[in-house]
Amino acid sequence: MAVLPVIIAPDPRLKVRCQAVGRIDAEVRRLMDDLLESMGPAKGIGLAAPQVGITRRVIVVDVHGEDEEPNPLALANPEILSASDEVMVNEEGCLSLPEYYAEVRRAAAIQVRYVDRQGKVCELAAEGLLATCIQHEMDHLDGILFVDHISALKRNIILRKLSKMKRAAGEAAD
Repeated sequence: MAVLPVIIAPDPRLKVRCQAVGRIDAEVRRLMDDLLESMGPAKGIGLAAPQVGITRRVIVVDVHGEDEEPNPLALANPEILSASDEVMVNEEGCLSLPEYYAEVRRAAAIQVRYVDRQGKVCELAAEGLLATCIQHEMDHLDGILFVDHISALKRNIILRKLSKMKRAAGEAAD
């Protein structure tokens, strides 16, 4: 497994619609493992393939609590089959938008179909934080960031600050 560098917004690679995974093979399983490994150092609860520059429809999530055992899920080609009418508002962050958070409205519960690491088609009922995390990561597969769910003014402020941070980091590396 490898820790892959996470792309920081704004970056055009984060706005690309990803390609479906044809079949689960060693390469896709390695991607799933690398994604799980890559979110660990940043204490993330989810990561999508486009966040590491790979335009495949693969996400990983692990929303276990501090006193719980890890419970990682790797999902290829996830699709929401149904979503509750009930919504919840959660403060979301993202490894591609470090140190920025905003309240986002999402369905409180979802039913999702996906292909697991063995190539089996599965369905999962998710609610609460798990549902939010899956929806957030699935957005990445369509080039949508959590800031695309907030006002244009707030989004532009965050993206300008991240651009400035990236420029400063680039100048420091020179």
